[in-house]
Amino acid sequence: MKIIELHKSLTESNDRDADALRARMKAAGTLMINVMSSPGSGKTTLLSRIIGDIGKEVRIGVLEADIDASVDAERIEALGARSIQAHTDGMCHMDAGMTAAALDEMGTGDLDLVFLENVGNLICPAEFDTGAGCNVMLLSVTEGDDKPLKYPLMFSESDALIVTKTDALSFFDFDLKKCEERAKRLNPAIRIFPVSAKTGEGMAALEEWIRKRMAEWKDTKT
Repeated sequence: MKIIELHKSLTESNDRDADALRARMKAAGTLMINVMSSPGSGKTTLLSRIIGDIGKEVRIGVLEADIDASVDAERIEALGARSIQAHTDGMCHMDAGMTAAALDEMGTGDLDLVFLENVGNLICPAEFDTGAGCNVMLLSVTEGDDKPLKYPLMFSESDALIVTKTDALSFFDFDLKKCEERAKRLNPAIRIFPVSAKTGEGMAALEEWIRKRMAEWKDTKT
């Protein structure tokens, strides 16, 4: 497993970098999904479940972005997926230049799907285009259903909202319907998947959506 230190973006224009990276991934037919959430929402647990469920049919890589440490990348690598750990030197997000540098180190030419597990934060990651083919965000039932009101940009920028830890719904005051309504008000097109990576509830629908996004990405590659 490689660990690289990312101290700053490699270029000045993030939007230009993002478009170039997207075009490169499109040409290769490799879909990159930018996974965003607050710390502790269950990103690594969810990705571990997806790798276990579809890893034999889909070649998966995971770019783990953290301020420090490498525990998540080690966990992913132990499951048989390709992984790389990117340290952001205190930065609270990944941008396109940083993402491209990490992907170059990991190698993606033979992969079907790459997950970028962005730095845990509901603010900064939504502000920077990483060059991903689509964006998803996680919101655990432990965080409360009011997050669309507090962090609207994250919900507006995401193609899908994955509500995690639904096996714990009975223990928390989380109104799933209210959360869905608030998210849809910000982003009418957002897809919403209530799931439990622990029990597997809802995972089939999410994984089918991922398969469809991969197929669409490959069908329209240039």
